[in-house]
Amino acid sequence: MARLYLIRHGKAAGSWDTHPDPGLDDVGREQAEAMAAALTALGPLPLVTSPLRRTRETAAALERRWAMSAEVDSRVGEIPSPPTAVAHRGEWLRNVLQSRWHNLDQSLGLWRTQVLKRLGEFTQDTVVVSHFVAINVAVGHILQDDRVTCFRPENCSCTVLDIQDRHWKIVELGIEGECKVF
Repeated sequence: MARLYLIRHGKAAGSWDTHPDPGLDDVGREQAEAMAAALTALGPLPLVTSPLRRTRETAAALERRWAMSAEVDSRVGEIPSPPTAVAHRGEWLRNVLQSRWHNLDQSLGLWRTQVLKRLGEFTQDTVVVSHFVAINVAVGHILQDDRVTCFRPENCSCTVLDIQDRHWKIVELGIEGECKVF
């Protein structure tokens, strides 16, 4: 059995419709340090992060404490947006977040499948620093909820799952909040 600690990245310095790959702002860096302080005693554990800057900077707080480097894996990355101008991504994301998976483009269904496949491959306790929608993919899968947004994880919240073969279980949902994802 693998226990996964799914961490949503800290507060980004830019929004989805203003910056293609923002890092963390001051609040996000503080959130990352608080998350790392809370998880330090668990490790060192394997640490996996999305390739995006905000997740890498969030994971860096644990990398320093555990004196290790995170594995970067795009399969736990952000939901892929269409190749449109950054300014149009916010509207696209708002529509997606209000949808159900079965109503979305096939490419998003394939991305969702890849997220679930990667999470199911972990065989040991692992910290995964990822994104709002990717965490919702896992939670929705367990709850058998087809909504894209079935849970609103706050920045740097920790959602804990146990995964053994085909048996997935929510141990603890991370803190929810009035978080903005766009």
